[in-house]
Amino acid sequence: MPLTEHLSELRKRLVWGIAAVGIGFLASFSYSDRLIGFIVKSIDIKIVFLAPTEAFWAEMKVGFFSGLFLALPVLLYQLWKFIAPGLHPEERRYGLPFVMLSFVFFLIGVIFALIVVLPFAIRFLLSYQTEWMQPMISVGNLVDFYVKFLLAFGLVFELPLVITILSRMGILTPTFLSKNRKYAVLANFIIAAVLTPTADIFNMMLMAIPLVILYEIGIIGARIFGRRPPQSQDQTGNQQDP
Repeated sequence: MPLTEHLSELRKRLVWGIAAVGIGFLASFSYSDRLIGFIVKSIDIKIVFLAPTEAFWAEMKVGFFSGLFLALPVLLYQLWKFIAPGLHPEERRYGLPFVMLSFVFFLIGVIFALIVVLPFAIRFLLSYQTEWMQPMISVGNLVDFYVKFLLAFGLVFELPLVITILSRMGILTPTFLSKNRKYAVLANFIIAAVLTPTADIFNMMLMAIPLVILYEIGIIGARIFGRRPPQSQDQTGNQQDP
C-alpha cells in the first residue's frame, strides 16, 4: 500500500484502540476505590493521601490501567490487523492464537505478581521499620508501585510466546537457545534489575527466577512449534536429513 493508505489504516486502528481503552476506563473507574481497597487489605496497612487531589488522581490512574487491561485483547487484535496485510497467507492464520495467547500470558503475569510477588515484596520492604522509622505510605506512591510491578510482570511473562514466534520465523532455534543458556540467565538478571521498581536484591530475584523458568518454557515451545530445518536431497532426488 502507498504511504497515505498506511497512515489511514494506522489512524483507523488507533481510533479503535483509543475507543476500547475509553470504554474500559468508563467501565472500571467506578470500581477504582474497591480495587485500591483490595490492595490495602491484601498487605494489611493503612494508607494516606498527602495532597487534596492525590486520592482522586490515584483512582483515575487505577481506572485507566484497569481499562487498559480490559481493552488489551482489542488492542492486540488491532495491532495484528495493522501488520497482517504485510504477511504471507500461511502466516496470517496465527493471528487469533497470537491475540489470545498474548492476553493469557499477560494475565498470568499480572496474577502472579498480584498474588505471589507483591505481598512478599511489601512485607519485606516494610520490615525495615524501626523505632525511629515508621511507614506512612501515600495512596499515590502505592498505586505507582503496584502499576509498575504489574506491567513489568505482565510483559516479562510474554517471553515464551516471543521465543516461540521467533523460532517459528526461523530467527531462533532450540539449539541456539540451549547453547546460550548461561548468557540468557545473565541477561534475565539484568532485565530484572532494570524492570524492578526497587533497588533491593530480594525483589530482583522475585522477577529473575520466573524469567529463567519462562526462558526454559520458551525453549520447549520452540522445540514443539518452531520451524523445522529443511531437508536436503541427494543426487538421486531422495530426501536426507541434514
